Amino acid sequence: VTFVESGGGLVRPGESLRLSCAAPGFAFSEAIISWYRQVPGQARQWFATIIPGGDTRYTDSVKGRFTLYRDVVTNAAVYLQMDNLKPEDTSVYYCQEYDSAAWGEGTQVTVSL
Repeated sequence: VTFVESGGGLVRPGESLRLSCAAPGFAFSEAIISWYRQVPGQARQWFATIIPGGDTRYTDSVKGRFTLYRDVVTNAAVYLQMDNLKPEDTSVYYCQEYDSAAWGEGTQVTVSL
């Protein structure tokens, strides 16, 4: 399944964004969904995962600032709430189902004064 990422934009340090990961008809509650980000010229890096049941895992650089959760009403999306954004969070953000080879187009997040 190829997901559609959205919600990126240009924000200042300390501000927030909420990214969405969606796919029509996909049952997000039954899937392991991970988020990655990539800066041009560098490898795509994992930073967060949500598993069925709602447990989450984060890399240390985003722990305490980013929150990953499912849309429990519609089960039609996973959201990434990003608070206290830093310039080093500037990247293209992607979501992917566990063990999938499919990538969406991502959404650009830019944190800058």
